Amino acid sequence: MARSTESPAAPRVSPPDLPDEFTPALPARNADLIAATLDVSGTVDLAYASLEQCRVTADADAVDLTGGTILDVELADARIASLRLRGAGVRRLRIVGGRIGTLDLSTARISELELTGVRIDYLNLGAARAADVEISDCRIRTLDIPQAELTRVRFTRTTCDEVDPRGMRATDVDLRGLDALSFLDAISLRGTTLTEFQVQQLAPVIAAGLGIQIKG
Repeated sequence: MARSTESPAAPRVSPPDLPDEFTPALPARNADLIAATLDVSGTVDLAYASLEQCRVTADADAVDLTGGTILDVELADARIASLRLRGAGVRRLRIVGGRIGTLDLSTARISELELTGVRIDYLNLGAARAADVEISDCRIRTLDIPQAELTRVRFTRTTCDEVDPRGMRATDVDLRGLDALSFLDAISLRGTTLTEFQVQQLAPVIAAGLGIQIKG
């Protein structure tokens, strides 16, 4: 007998593999950091840097990790106005607690990302390729995922004001734990899992996308 597969499949997320001891380091563009701790503030340029098995704390205006390589990294209780990971390669990144104004992961290649208890004003995953993402107990004002390719993504006890999924390609994306006030395009939610109540809320958006008029 063929084994049944539960749908949607849960994200396969594991904790970052962190060492018992770290070496304090200073941030720098193109840096190659292994088993380091970074305590950053102000405006930080880490573009195209490699961070492996690192722990980061931050109270910063801007942290630029554009094009960086992030492997086994933990960011805890950070306060960052702008965290830029555009075009980065991310594997096993855990962000726990704190507040981030803009978290830009657009065009990033993501494998195993965990966001827990984070307040984010603007989360941008536009055109990202992301697999195995767990987002729980977060407050997100705006979530942009246009043209993103998402696989095994799950939201739990997370609220959001506005979601833009236009052009998204989704496989095993579980939105049942996402309490969103509005979706800009319900047709692009193909491949996601919703509750019956969420579908009822989306009915007017779905009808508009299909060119259906709803009249009493």
